[in-house]
Amino acid sequence: MSTHQFQAEVNELLQLIIHSLYSHREIFLRELVSNASDAIDKLRYLSASDDAYKGIAFDPLIRMRFDQAAGTLTIEDNGIGMNEAELVENLGTIARSGTRRFLSALSQDKRRDSNLIGQFGVGFYASYMVADSVSVLTRKAGEESAWLWTSDGKGSYAIEPAAREGHGATITLSMNDDGREYLSRWRLEELVKKYSNHVAFPIRLSYEEEEYDDKGKKSGNKLQKDEQINSAQALWSRAKNDISKEDYIDFYKNIADAEEEPLLWMHTKAEGTQEYTTLFFVPAKAPFDLYYADYKPGVKLYVRRVFITDDDKELLPPYLRFLRGVIDSEDLPLNVSREILQQNRVMANIRNSSVKKVLSELKDFAARDPQGYGKFSDEFNRPLKEGLYSDYANKEALMELVRFKSTAADGWTSLADYKTRMKDSQKAIYYISGDQEARLRKSPLLEMYRKEGIEVLLCSDEIDELVMPMAGKYGEFEFKAVNRAGSEKEFEGKKDKKKEKDLAPLVEKLKKALGDQVKDVKLSSRLSESPSCIVVDENDPSMQMMQFMKSMGRDAGVDVKPILEVNGEHPLVLGLVEESDEARIADLAFVLLSQALLVEGSQLKDPADFVARLNRLIVK
Repeated sequence: MSTHQFQAEVNELLQLIIHSLYSHREIFLRELVSNASDAIDKLRYLSASDDAYKGIAFDPLIRMRFDQAAGTLTIEDNGIGMNEAELVENLGTIARSGTRRFLSALSQDKRRDSNLIGQFGVGFYASYMVADSVSVLTRKAGEESAWLWTSDGKGSYAIEPAAREGHGATITLSMNDDGREYLSRWRLEELVKKYSNHVAFPIRLSYEEEEYDDKGKKSGNKLQKDEQINSAQALWSRAKNDISKEDYIDFYKNIADAEEEPLLWMHTKAEGTQEYTTLFFVPAKAPFDLYYADYKPGVKLYVRRVFITDDDKELLPPYLRFLRGVIDSEDLPLNVSREILQQNRVMANIRNSSVKKVLSELKDFAARDPQGYGKFSDEFNRPLKEGLYSDYANKEALMELVRFKSTAADGWTSLADYKTRMKDSQKAIYYISGDQEARLRKSPLLEMYRKEGIEVLLCSDEIDELVMPMAGKYGEFEFKAVNRAGSEKEFEGKKDKKKEKDLAPLVEKLKKALGDQVKDVKLSSRLSESPSCIVVDENDPSMQMMQFMKSMGRDAGVDVKPILEVNGEHPLVLGLVEESDEARIADLAFVLLSQALLVEGSQLKDPADFVARLNRLIVK
């Protein structure tokens, strides 16, 4: 026997699981059954695709036993099993990135945390919520040696050689006082039906039952019972008419480790030149890793009901990474590799058809349930915008699905709705981008648009800086950013040419005072209340884009200078017309520029200088 110390995070992890998730301790069974199912899935795939495993008999089974007298519960599978090195790696080395992230993701929402445990791959440790000690007897398929892993979860574990007939794993839990409630046929059957009914392999429960004589009295003998307690059928392979709403919801909760119901689902069976089935669910809440680069895909690939992979990001485009579900192909080879998948024509056709189906279903959902689609937009509008940037083939469909906040509507609005509210003379769809919706609503750049009754879309997602220029047009109307020079042409007919001429000397004063701090100074036709605002040249990246690039750790290599626009009607600006004190002109010019930058959310290069200039003006 060899004794090993758990890595440093084990005690913290176990304490957090035991104490934080204790009120949801029944999930231990869900996690152990899920691990057993995964082990069988791996063996089924290898026995069909790898010559080294093709001679191994495959008769999948998960079996449970309980012994009330001994206080033990056993979950056994005949899956791939583990060798000594894999026991150390999978059960002793928990300081992996997923574990660290699990620890950091724990919240005050215990129900949410109880679902996270499976998503992070640390579900085995939920056993210690109900058990004083746990043992794992396992033998790797294709190997002769078996091993016994044991631990009380208090800092160390032991591994020793053992004997086991056949491959797989047998997990035995020595239940604590609270765990004894699960040593019951009725309780175990209830939990399997609740969490694991649609596991694709039979789950059998072996137990003893009292024998009764013809008069209904106990005979004193025990009967050995062995019953299958789950449906053990791939739900997606059944006819849609035979599947109830509750079946779909239960299946989703199982595969997605979710408590809440999905927003919607779409079940498609394609026949003809290619045969495949897809079942996709849209979660009610965004997955925790939606914006992580190393997000875990939510769609599993099967070939003729044989599990192939749940870790391939190429099955669907990244902007649909929030979907949960399965793709089951009748035409792919069982030994398909990840490299082959990426180039496989069959998979490409399935992917393309699936994307079109999902987008079509979302369009129907938006039409029949606007309130429900609003909830969808709250969670997944940003990923759909990524599609506008990356999926040109489906750009038109995505245009109908993305939503925006707007100066003319509460909640979300579509581009189609915006179009119905356009003024007859309007030549473009206007938008403003920045980092906060509340700040955008107060931007001085909107003053003239508001005065003229022209709606402006509020784009506060970082990705909008990439997406909106790429989107180009909606129908015949171009998108125009109001924070770019040239977008004010809608108002050029309202310019006061005489005032523009009269204030030309003032504009020159400001240009001289600001020097290379700005690209230009202009008299504004878009301001009605504020003294100044900034825009960027049509050919320059916006200030927000520059900040976005920096947040990504990339330097665009361009020193973008803003264009300062001043309001020729504002007293602060008009007061400079007769001003001859160059120092005072310089201070006012810098204050006009700085406050315009601040309003748009930009950082000042020298805040102390701004404060000093402002103080001098206040004193005067």
